[in-house]
Amino acid sequence: MNLLTESTVAVGPTIGALGPFGGPANEPAGRLIAGRFRLQSLLGRGGMGRVWLAEDELLRRPVALKQYLARDAKSMHANRAARVRAVNEARAAARVNHDGVVRIYDVLREGSLPWIVMEPLSGRTLADTVAHDGPLSIDQVADLGLRLLDTLRAVHRAGVVHRDVKPANVQLCDDGRVVLTDFGIACLDDDELDCPREVLEGSPAFISPEQFRGDKPAPAADLFSLGATLYAVIEGSAPFAKADVLATLTALVEDPLRPSPRTGRLGPVIAGLLAKDVARRLTADAAHAALLEVRHR
Repeated sequence: MNLLTESTVAVGPTIGALGPFGGPANEPAGRLIAGRFRLQSLLGRGGMGRVWLAEDELLRRPVALKQYLARDAKSMHANRAARVRAVNEARAAARVNHDGVVRIYDVLREGSLPWIVMEPLSGRTLADTVAHDGPLSIDQVADLGLRLLDTLRAVHRAGVVHRDVKPANVQLCDDGRVVLTDFGIACLDDDELDCPREVLEGSPAFISPEQFRGDKPAPAADLFSLGATLYAVIEGSAPFAKADVLATLTALVEDPLRPSPRTGRLGPVIAGLLAKDVARRLTADAAHAALLEVRHR
């Protein structure tokens, strides 16, 4: 399990990653989607689909297309679930007006399955950056934490809980933007979105204990995931990550935070975000003040 780039999974009562999606292994480059968007190259793939770079032939601009795939391509129920999830993701991200959130242009349908039309993002994910360049410095992580906290404040003000904050879902753009992506399992506080809690959804190495328990999604869960993300990019691995999903989830609930020699003066901030007890966890305001103090030392 790659502890920085692991995919979002759904975990049922037996606790295991879901199997592969149905549908073709690859869409051919050059295919025209919805009579308008010409696929160019595959940008990435994750737990629920693939993201393509494409050309909008009507407006003559590049776009990113997220292709949702059904778990069983022949199942009407699976196809409908994919469509619902795509609309949920698009609505959640579109509800947040902030430079640190990926911009959504449209949701469309090609055949029985949905596609999300988004802004194309340059640069690399935070996970890829650490994988290629090594862990970040304390000052870099403090700056990153402040940027992501600002984004999460906007997300939470909009009534959205992201539920999948992790290095693979943070894009470090060439123009200096730090962008939170993939609102695929996000929930809204007004219950507008379908947000099932009978199964665990998320990335085991980065979810909060309360998310594992199936509690109602709340902003504090994203703050825990932010703490896990900051820990991972300075240490090189997530704080409770183990060799498999079950061991990781067990450590999340039972184990104390591993000593982190590289975190230095960031240690108390990260530990505060990673408090298992929500009542003891740092709030966004407290974490912001603490990160500012670290950066100015």
